[in-house]
Amino acid sequence: ILLVASPHSSTSRWRSIRVMYFTMFLSSVGFTIVITSVWPYLQKIDDSANASFLGWVVAAYSLGQMLASPLFGLWSNHRPRREPLACSIFINVTANIYYSYVYLPTSQNKYHMLMSRALVGFGAGNVAVVRSYVAGATSLKERNSAMANTSACQALGFILGPALQAGLSFIGEQGVSVKVIDLQLNMYTAPALLAALFGVINILLVVLVLREHQVDDYGRHIRAINYVSEERMDVSQETEGNIDHVAVLTSNVLFFIIMFIFAVFETIATPLSMDMFSWTRKDAVLYNGIILSCVGFESILVFLLVKVLSQRIGDRPVLLGGLAIIFCGFFVLLPWGNHYPAIQWAGMESLTFAPIPAFAPTPVSNSSFEPTGCPAEQTWCQYTPAIHLAQFLTADVLIGAGYPACNVISYTLYSKILGSKPQGVYMGWLTASGSGARTLGPVFVSQVYTILGPRWAFSLICVMVLGAILLLGALYHKLISFAVRHGRILE
Repeated sequence: ILLVASPHSSTSRWRSIRVMYFTMFLSSVGFTIVITSVWPYLQKIDDSANASFLGWVVAAYSLGQMLASPLFGLWSNHRPRREPLACSIFINVTANIYYSYVYLPTSQNKYHMLMSRALVGFGAGNVAVVRSYVAGATSLKERNSAMANTSACQALGFILGPALQAGLSFIGEQGVSVKVIDLQLNMYTAPALLAALFGVINILLVVLVLREHQVDDYGRHIRAINYVSEERMDVSQETEGNIDHVAVLTSNVLFFIIMFIFAVFETIATPLSMDMFSWTRKDAVLYNGIILSCVGFESILVFLLVKVLSQRIGDRPVLLGGLAIIFCGFFVLLPWGNHYPAIQWAGMESLTFAPIPAFAPTPVSNSSFEPTGCPAEQTWCQYTPAIHLAQFLTADVLIGAGYPACNVISYTLYSKILGSKPQGVYMGWLTASGSGARTLGPVFVSQVYTILGPRWAFSLICVMVLGAILLLGALYHKLISFAVRHGRILE
């Protein structure tokens, strides 16, 4: 049912879209604000935790998101979107508070951290709702820009999260005790509490400002889909025609690979830098926070460039170029030369990936009580060349350019393939695909890196990126807009 758009409805529509931008921004901040400190926090609260368990802790977030995304997507198809959004954000706030208290139990602390990160991820399943709302509330002409803006807000959160963590690192590992609520406020718990505060603000915006809006491919208002079943919507002229499920499946596979690759990158950054550059835990949190903030700033510039490029040359060439840049980034990370990392020999009886116990005195400490270097128990440390800081930074720049281009184009192209049909469930599956990748990626890299080292880990990633490029080339002709495929709009 087509409705005439009034100036008020247009203003309300864009105000609601901007609330979605802000929701994506806060969701991103909530994740990245703790990502560089998870490993040292895990070491501090539980001596039995090793790098393999770190992989599961990082993956728990994405596993929770993978399970929640289709559920929230389905909910948003049939009910006002403020309901799943408010519920998911409340779960996120509660989980971040839980994360701030995981040091309190007398045993099994690492499992409490695992559960808290899984719940944070479950709350982050609202990303599917945000993307489906923006896709449904914009015309084809507006969608590239709106999706790029959504991803830019996500990147801005990606910048400020590590930056806030780096700033809060000056509180120190001891911090201050707030005995009234039995809280130890330090560099590990403060970021999670700040994320919880952001979540409360987000809930207020969703409840007070967000309104339902739906437009067709041409920008004409139609009745909101959230009170009508998908079967009834099929009779509308605007949604006639079947979705190309080969294109849908291909998009999900490509998105899985893109997210898998980035999950590997963000998981390995802190352990890799501690092994290769002999950084302490505090140094790794601070420096990687700064690096990731710079990568996030670079991502915003890439999003602005993608908005222009996709209009000029199309979505598919941008996606192909982004994958090629990512391949170069991981190829640069391959170890070369005759320089080897400093070996950490102290406390070998308790080493798995990084020094445990964390504060044991050792002569290999760079004037500190914390041992540094590449743990001797990782046997590859003794025969694999070191990765130089210049390699690490160059890879950061390349991956920081390729990933955001692939990310925004994947969402934009996917929403165009779906057309004007209700996208909540489909976006839920795409988000679940990405979350599955973010679940498996950390587990994969923590195992391969620990046992075989960076040469094998990054070589396998290079092979995976080449596979994605070949898949995109083979099904290039399938990845077109719903309206273009049915002859309503010329490409």
